[in-house]
Amino acid sequence: MLIPDGYIRRVTSTIPFGYELDTNIDGYLKPVEQELEVLKEVTESVHRQEISLGVGVAWLEAETGRKLSKVGLKKHVDNTYGRQSKK
Repeated sequence: MLIPDGYIRRVTSTIPFGYELDTNIDGYLKPVEQELEVLKEVTESVHRQEISLGVGVAWLEAETGRKLSKVGLKKHVDNTYGRQSKK
C-alpha cells in the first residue's frame, strides 16, 4: 500500500498536534495542514523569543481549537531548533 505524503506512523497512543487518525490507513496519522501551519508559525515565534510559551499555546488553541501544553510546545520547539540555553 502506498502511504500519502505527510502521513506519519503512529507509534504511541497520543496523537501529536497537527495530526489526526485516518480510518482508511491503519497505523498511520493524517496531517492537518491548517494546524501544522499555525504550529510552525508559533514555533518560530517562540524560538525567536517574540512570544512566550503561554502566548503560543493560547494562539494555537484560538486558531485550531486544539490544546497543547506549554511543556508540549517547549518540547516541540526544542526538537525543531535544538535546546536553547537560558540567557
